[in-house]
Amino acid sequence: MKNKGAYGLEVILDLYDCDPKIIRSGKAIRDFTNKMCKLLKMKKFGKTFVPHFGHDNLKTSGYSLLQFIETSSITGHFSELCNSAYINVFSCKMFSATKAINFTKKYFKAKRIKTRKIIRK
Repeated sequence: MKNKGAYGLEVILDLYDCDPKIIRSGKAIRDFTNKMCKLLKMKKFGKTFVPHFGHDNLKTSGYSLLQFIETSSITGHFSELCNSAYINVFSCKMFSATKAINFTKKYFKAKRIKTRKIIRK
């Protein structure tokens, strides 16, 4: 975000071969969100929304998460069929993408991860 005129930073994480017990637990997903906010020093706005839905299609069945933060949001979608997780962290406040990536991979015990960082202008 040192780029002149940057509005924010978005970190996109695709995690594969995650621990099935963790991605199938609403409690664990809420715990992840709380710990991520503390790690990145982000102030939560409201409660973490963690519905389980998409039951009409095995590919979409699973938890999703939405956590507003005062500087934007953390979102995620979890595929129980594939044991994968798709997490986005977006903030107009500077944060460590490396910390977010390393923490997320470790938390969900992902064997593989694909990441992208986007400076939003």
